Formats: sequence, structure tokens, C-alpha cells
Amino acid sequence: MIRILHTADVHLDSPLKSLALRDESLRETVEAATRAAFTRIIDIALSERVTALLIAGDLFDGKQRSARTGAFLIGQLDRLRTADIRVFYIKGNHDAENPIIGTLDLPDNVHTFDARGGKVKLTEDIWIHGVSFADRHAPESLLPRFSAPVEGAINIAVLHTSLTGAVGHDVYAPCSLSDLLSMNFDYWALGHIHKRHVHAEVPWVVMPGMPQGRDIGETGTKSASLLTITDGKIHVEEVQTSVVEFSTSALDITTAENNDALRALIRGHLRTTASTLASTAGVLRLTLTGTPIRHWQILRDQEYWREQVAELAREMDCLWMDKLIFDISVPSTTNNGVSTATEELSKTMETIRGEPGFVIAAQTEVDLMLMDLPSTIRARLLPDEAAAKMLIHKLTKTGSQQMLARMKGATS
Repeated sequence: MIRILHTADVHLDSPLKSLALRDESLRETVEAATRAAFTRIIDIALSERVTALLIAGDLFDGKQRSARTGAFLIGQLDRLRTADIRVFYIKGNHDAENPIIGTLDLPDNVHTFDARGGKVKLTEDIWIHGVSFADRHAPESLLPRFSAPVEGAINIAVLHTSLTGAVGHDVYAPCSLSDLLSMNFDYWALGHIHKRHVHAEVPWVVMPGMPQGRDIGETGTKSASLLTITDGKIHVEEVQTSVVEFSTSALDITTAENNDALRALIRGHLRTTASTLASTAGVLRLTLTGTPIRHWQILRDQEYWREQVAELAREMDCLWMDKLIFDISVPSTTNNGVSTATEELSKTMETIRGEPGFVIAAQTEVDLMLMDLPSTIRARLLPDEAAAKMLIHKLTKTGSQQMLARMKGATS
């Protein structure tokens, strides 16, 4: 029996993407998470007594040069060397632009495939094939660079590819599933797409996903793939690797008639969320929904509730808040068909928000504020005209809601 561990997209020292992570201890936890997850991968390799670790690209995150990262990586790989575990590594698009790669003297148990491709014998019956990226851009398929499978053996191919494309990922080394299936390898160890997906089982085509999420856009427990090869057959199982788990959820607060009831609802929801974590820690984006009777007061006191919910989350000892979102509506009431003054004001503000002159004025104010930000941050906030229009819509809607909340909250 031979066991092999397959991972990809570690993105060591990836920077925080969420601007909402204001808690200092949370920031430190998340910043260290990619290293902690890689350490867990090494721990799994040792405990499962694998013969080899496959890293299917993007071990590093980008252009950052860090001696500390290099020392950490060498130390972890040396743990495998001491246990006589081999490592097979291909460079992905992020690795290809990282300057530290060319300066690291990796332990002799690590084989890095180059851009020309090649194959290495793992055991008498198992061969590992791989092709690295030569630089960050790989607009064409890398499949022609793979040598033919070795007859009479188990052949495993390691490839960093976007396949035919995926939302949120650039197209690199494109190829189709049918292309992979036709090449007669027994297992395709893929990387690049951060969400786990088993594309086929005969032969195996596995995208393990990333071992550690980095922000709220990469939710859920993250993992690697553990291969067990017995009598020429491959069995694959998912093994959990993430130390911090990002998640989103919604809570209906319609029944909360006062602040104590609302706190109780939120505390119960957070307790349930914490109890279902598979990782050591969790980061939650919570949306409050429903039609609570104290709708206006809750909206008026949003900042208070953000602090209150963050404190309730900290009570769980393993949970932090990324963001609290208010998506609550006004309960249905009867006014004998007569509109109140605030209802009339709400309609007026809604009309004004749609007027071209107001939109232009709002756009001018936003542009002036954005000019104070670095160009890289501006580009990330507003990548296109549609994003700019969406920001204006969101800001003006939030402003009108806050004005109504102050008025209604004071009188209700």
C-alpha cells in the first residue's frame, strides 16, 4: 500500500483581502493561517506515513520576497526529508513571479519540475509526471509537454490549470476534461481553482482546492486529497487542512421584540455556528433578516449592534465577526391608508436618488474622496463603471435609510 498527499494553491503569506478584519488578534490569526495550514499538511503527511507529497502549483502567493518564508518552508520540507518522504512540486502562475524560488536551496527530497516537463520514478510501479509554468502567463495548454504514461505502471500527472475556466480565476494553461481523460494517466493532480472538485474518477481528475481560505470569498472547510494505492487501484479521500474557516449565514430576527430577545437570538446563532466549525477558528459574515417590530431602532443603532455582536462572538473563544449586515424590513402596519410624514419623506428621497443631477453630484463627491486613496486600492474598489454606479447606489440608499432610522427610531 502506497499513500500520496496532493495539495495546491497554498499561497504562503497571502495578504489579507478583507478590510473588515479590524480585530488585532484575528488579523494575526488569519495572517498566519496559510503557514499553519501548510504545517498541518506536513503533519498529515507524517501521521499517514505517505510516500510523497504533490504540490500542484502556487505554493507562494506572488512577488513578495521573504527570508522568513523561505526559512519556514525549508524547515517544513526538511521534516519530510527526515521521514524519507519525497516532494514533487510544479510552479504555478504565482510561483513563476516569486523571486525567492530561484534563491532557495530546497532539500534533496524535493523534485521541482521545470517548464519542459518530465517524469520521475517514485516506486517500481508508480511514476510522477509534471510541467511547471515558465512565467506568470500560460495562455496555451501545457499538455503537449507531458511525456506518455509508462506502460504497466501507475502514472500520476501534476498540472496547474484553469481547465475551461472558472468564476474568479484567470485562464491559465487551459484544457478540457476530455483532453485529460484521453491521455491515459491514472490520476491528474490539478491546481489553480481554489474550490475542491472531483471532475472524474476513471481516471481520477482532482482539483483539491486550497488548503486554507484567505477571506470571506473563500468560505467553508478547506482540504487536501489523500491517495491510497493498493493492487494498482487508487482510492481518494478528502482530509481537512484549514485552521481558519470563513462562513456566511443569515438570521431571521422577526421575533425579537426587545434588545434582550435580539441578543439571545444572536448568541444562540453564534453558538451553533461555533459548534459546527471543523477548523480551529471561524470568521463569520452575518446578515440579519426579517421584519422586527423595532426595525427603525435597530437600524438607528447599527454601530452599537456591530460592537455587541462582535463581543458575543468573542465569547465563543473561536469565532470572530467579519461583518454584520442589516437586511431587515419594516413590519406591515395599517394606517387607514394615510401616509405618515416619514413615509412621504422616504418616497421623496427615493425619487431624488434616481434623478440624473443628483447622481452626477454624488459621483463628484465620491470621486473627490477616492482621490485620496492609492491607485491600487481605487482600482480594487471600482474596477469598472458598473462598480462605480453600484457604489453610488449603495451609499445613497444607506444614507437615506440612516436618516429615516434616526427619525423613526426617535419616535417609535
